[in-house]
Amino acid sequence: MTQANVDPAELEKFSSLAHRWWDLEGEFAPLHQINPLRLGWIDGLCPLKGARVVDVGCGGGILADSMARKGAHVLGVDLADKSLKVAQLHALEAQTPNIEYRSVAAEALAAESPAQFDVVTCMEMLEHVPDPESIVRACATLVKPGGWVFFSTINRNPKSFLMAIIGAEYVLNLVPRGTHEYARLIRPSELSRFCRDAALTPANSRGLEYNPITRRYSLTADTSVNYMLATRRVAEGA
Repeated sequence: MTQANVDPAELEKFSSLAHRWWDLEGEFAPLHQINPLRLGWIDGLCPLKGARVVDVGCGGGILADSMARKGAHVLGVDLADKSLKVAQLHALEAQTPNIEYRSVAAEALAAESPAQFDVVTCMEMLEHVPDPESIVRACATLVKPGGWVFFSTINRNPKSFLMAIIGAEYVLNLVPRGTHEYARLIRPSELSRFCRDAALTPANSRGLEYNPITRRYSLTADTSVNYMLATRRVAEGA
């Protein structure tokens, strides 16, 4: 995120909850619950061991930490400094190997380190910035030709409004009220277009579904609400 691509209200929203990032029963519990699913999906498509990875919008480091424990060399970046401090403290306490965190905008890092990473992840972030397409371009710049870029976000349609906002925020209280703004949600077709315009080829997608009875998440082919998109950078000469 450049200065123009930052929503101060969004940064403050997550900064105010920073101390709860690693509370398994707190506001970020859903991220802890889905993390094994998204980690396994990423590692299944692109083995993380030995890979150089940057996690854009890493927050408190839930995904970044787990990728490092899979054997990746991970850089987590975010502009919410309180969240980064929590991530750094957790890495020290847990003695997580091969991980570091920086407060830097995605676009600034892309200008500084183009084509330096085997894998780029940007999860649960695009719907919180004014210009998600700029973040997609930065991710495409950061990854090496032939490398993988992974995104996750929320679809924009009546079903996602009912389930991801009304259901998750106001009925089930899975996440704090006001976490998501419907107008900022992104359809898979829109995200795929952003990717193709940035020379990223969509390669795989999965949905994430929550069962309120079992209180468990699962991967599904249904991308109508929460979904993940795997893309690959077009190789040079391809």
